[in-house]
Amino acid sequence: MPNTSPRATIPDLAELHAMGAAQQPAYPDTAAVDAAVTRLRSFPPLVFAGECDRLKDKLAAVSRGEAFLLQGGDCAETFDGVTADNVRNKLRVLLQMAVVLTYAASVPVVKLGRFAGQYAKPRSSDLETRDGVTLPAYRGDAVNGYDFTEASRIPDPQRLVEVYHASAATLNLVRAFTTGGYADLRQVHAWNTDFVLSSAVGRRYEAVASEIDRALTFMQAIGADPDEFHRVEMHSSHEALMLEYEHSMTRIDSRTQLPYDVSAHFVWIGERTRQLDGAHVELLSRVRNPIGVKLGPTTTPDDAIALAARLNPDNEAGRLTFITRMGAGKINDLLPALVEKVEAAGVQVAWVCDPMHGNTYEASSGYKTRAFDDVIAEVQGFFDVHRALGTWPGGVHIELTGDDVTECVGGGEELAEINLAERYESVCDPRLNRVQSLELAFLVAEMLRKA
Repeated sequence: MPNTSPRATIPDLAELHAMGAAQQPAYPDTAAVDAAVTRLRSFPPLVFAGECDRLKDKLAAVSRGEAFLLQGGDCAETFDGVTADNVRNKLRVLLQMAVVLTYAASVPVVKLGRFAGQYAKPRSSDLETRDGVTLPAYRGDAVNGYDFTEASRIPDPQRLVEVYHASAATLNLVRAFTTGGYADLRQVHAWNTDFVLSSAVGRRYEAVASEIDRALTFMQAIGADPDEFHRVEMHSSHEALMLEYEHSMTRIDSRTQLPYDVSAHFVWIGERTRQLDGAHVELLSRVRNPIGVKLGPTTTPDDAIALAARLNPDNEAGRLTFITRMGAGKINDLLPALVEKVEAAGVQVAWVCDPMHGNTYEASSGYKTRAFDDVIAEVQGFFDVHRALGTWPGGVHIELTGDDVTECVGGGEELAEINLAERYESVCDPRLNRVQSLELAFLVAEMLRKA
């Protein structure tokens, strides 16, 4: 029989907007918005409900301390970035990081890409001023253009349709790479070519790859060749920011008659949109995907417990992930009470560390950047707090790229602020480059061995 409980239905868009939806663009043409939404509703799902359920089971293992979550990808995807090379490079660094974490820490790693939908970003201001000219802020390719012109910065709902097509293309490439041989463990050396091979962290990775090669040769010699050696299950995720997009991509599953947001396997609510009575919490409380919430330094334990009650009223393991983003200087002071009280309330949740968003600053050159040491310090604080409380540090959420960019300072390459201009390519926040990402994976593996 169809499930007709109130939680099996979703409010319409007008109801959501009436709740005071934060961080939404001011579209000048409502008819164009309606047309874009109608088109999106007619498109096939990008992911399937059964895939979301499998990810939820894996995240339940994370919440029990039986697995570790690696979530990573672009700060903000761009339409121009949907190329085979770009997708392969991001996938490659995630595969390398997962191999390091799995082999060095002996823990299963759940792989969650921050891709195929991460086209919109919240902004601290609706407007941007340059040289006396004020225009709407760039909110990601899902909303408007990056070029600082009046025409480019007008919010265009047709871009939501482009998000769908760009996400579909990205997912097709990811599935081809992960099932077509590229993710085969016998490729561990091939993933370590070009500039990384000559770096200290690349040589360290090569040593791990050689050990894996020997293990695979032994397994082959005794006739063991499991399917897991040849392919990887990589899930997709993005911030559920644009209500028109997420609402139109929410469909009723034919198996269960329950709603799923089929734009991604995992969607999260950001720090700026986690109002308990807000539209984003309301919408995500209705879908059956595994979901996350970013918790910044203003989050109280009561806030977190109330969010859990709204978003996971059945206290289902794997349903809810809390992604903390406190900042390196605050995590040791703020996280203990949060974790302790949430755990004491019996809340089933996976704890994940976002060490990026609390550590952004503006360099003297004007570039937004992050210091690698601050990123590592926040992850270390996250592990220290959980170790002290006897709880499980369930994962990391990283903004990264598979390219040799110069956006974050520090790390083994000793990038300095003067280097930022050499290859700063992000249209929003600074990302770890491939070498820094691998270095982080080794450091996190060491922390995991002690957890």
